[in-house]
Amino acid sequence: MKYLIRQRVFSFGDSFTIKNEYGEDCFIVRGRVFSFGNKLHMTDLQGRELYYIEQRLFRLLPEYTIFQNGVPVARVKKNFTLFRPSFDISSVFGDYNIDGNFFAYDFTVFKNGSPVAVISKKWFSFSDTYGVSIDDKEDAAFLLALVIVLDQVYHDGDN
Repeated sequence: MKYLIRQRVFSFGDSFTIKNEYGEDCFIVRGRVFSFGNKLHMTDLQGRELYYIEQRLFRLLPEYTIFQNGVPVARVKKNFTLFRPSFDISSVFGDYNIDGNFFAYDFTVFKNGSPVAVISKKWFSFSDTYGVSIDDKEDAAFLLALVIVLDQVYHDGDN
């Protein structure tokens, strides 16, 4: 399934809408306005929280924890690399890692060594916009939460 993640430009805090390949709204992501570190809630269209993303502060490299129903389900940690973005994800859903290109605009998410999602940031858009193609056997909401983490690490505040 393909998704389009678009950051809302004129909003307090981080705010994203996520649409499927047919242009239908699927998920909403909203950040807390006045908080230390990034804290984002990913909900379905009925307002039920699917995932909560929280930045871990006072780390040498960016690190985030993803919660589901108040329980941590994944830790996303940026690896130290000079030229290619790389992340390790320890998760209850499997072993993931993310590799990207030099400019942090294209990423591939691997689960147990096999690609499960391809992410591409749109170059010529007013807001942060990502095209995401996800394997149908995977939890799309979780992988989209990983894309939100990537945006927070590389492009938060670009616009």
